[in-house]
Amino acid sequence: MTTFVDRVELYAAAGSGGHGCASVHREKFKPLGGPDGGNGGRGGDVILVVDQAVTTLLDYHHSPHRKATNGQPGAGDNRSGKDGQDLVLPVPDGTVILDKDGNVLADLVGQGTTFVAGQGGRGGLGNHALASARRKAPGFALLGEPGESRDIVLELKTVADVALVGYPSAGKSSLISVLSAAKPKIADYPFTTLVPNLGVVTAGSTVYTIADVPGLIPGASQGKGLGLEFLRHVERCSVLVHVLDTATLESERDPVSDLDVIEAELKQYGGLDDRPRIVVLNKIDIPDGQDLAEMIRPELEERGYQVFEVSAVARTGLKELSFALAGIIAEARAAKPAEEATRIVIRPKAVDDSGFTVALDEEGIYRVRGEKPERWVRQTDFNNDEAVGYLADRLNRLGVETELLKAGAKSGDGVAIGSDENSVVFDWEPSMTAGAEMLGRRGEDHRLEAPRPATTRRKDREAERDESQKEYDEFKPF
Repeated sequence: MTTFVDRVELYAAAGSGGHGCASVHREKFKPLGGPDGGNGGRGGDVILVVDQAVTTLLDYHHSPHRKATNGQPGAGDNRSGKDGQDLVLPVPDGTVILDKDGNVLADLVGQGTTFVAGQGGRGGLGNHALASARRKAPGFALLGEPGESRDIVLELKTVADVALVGYPSAGKSSLISVLSAAKPKIADYPFTTLVPNLGVVTAGSTVYTIADVPGLIPGASQGKGLGLEFLRHVERCSVLVHVLDTATLESERDPVSDLDVIEAELKQYGGLDDRPRIVVLNKIDIPDGQDLAEMIRPELEERGYQVFEVSAVARTGLKELSFALAGIIAEARAAKPAEEATRIVIRPKAVDDSGFTVALDEEGIYRVRGEKPERWVRQTDFNNDEAVGYLADRLNRLGVETELLKAGAKSGDGVAIGSDENSVVFDWEPSMTAGAEMLGRRGEDHRLEAPRPATTRRKDREAERDESQKEYDEFKPF
């Protein structure tokens, strides 16, 4: 049964905002006491938070779909809806957040580091908040915005100072068990270690972490064995320690060739050339292992490696190795720039920044894209004529009509607001005045009773295409 997962796909959905309420205050002797509809509540966010007590992504492997709660709708008597509850998801230290295309969105390192994976939708305004001197009794309310949905990939990269790499059964697990208090599984068969093991080592005044990475074999960087799944766990390490088996029973292997193979795999994986290397000749408690270690040590030192002869079983040479690693790690930590407090940079938008664009697409429709107009469209109840008229007034005040005129739009042209996949198409009529004085009964807008030529032209084109397709289907050759 799987107990360790370091890569998952997470489907995060934030909560939608609650709808605003359209209500009129009524009490004895005051049948029309004015609008009193409350606002809808905000949808909950989906937030990833680093928790050092969490060491695996197993929970999200079993339950990849996570959704925050929605905001509650508003109610009469100016009662606002309750906000949705944020969904806080704990992740291990060192989790990298990527999108579906592999682009890094965030690198979560350090206890308490957060990332908002899904933003909750805004709640809709009630008719009490929409009332003004010109629109004293709105017969509509704004809808709540849908919450943000996102498919992301979580990858865990172990946060450790030292990484032990080498062939299977080279003695890495035995070494980490005697250097630290870690208790990994140890056996005399290959691939005993199936997951990275972490241990904490104290050498003098230096405390550092050491990781035992599952054994590498030729072709690990291309996916053979377990290497490709766990090579990412050495990316954050400051020191790479090659653990070489000097008492291997395989005749075609020797410690020097093992070192060359592992180095070739690390080079193909990439990004590790700047890490200092240390070579550990393990299992010198065996007579043949001691002889082989003395034989190959000069060659390794000529290559520039710092070599240590140790025995995890007899516990010899461990103190020298531990303090040597502590010295390298202390230098690496001192060389790092001092961490500064995160600076919050506020970049307010310009006062005259309308925040939208107008462009003519290939189908002859003018597309309006921008945060404000798209949000306003999402919040509009198109079953209510007055709400549609209110949307037209807002777009006019924002300057959409002026930009459409500059782009060459004429009366009856189609105007789409939103993305190509999810947009709302209108038949544009220029020079619309504010609609409050034109309203009749609540929930109506007389401006919308005019014919819609753009819609008619679209329907005619669709009918012509259908007729052409029908003729083709009838007379096409067999």
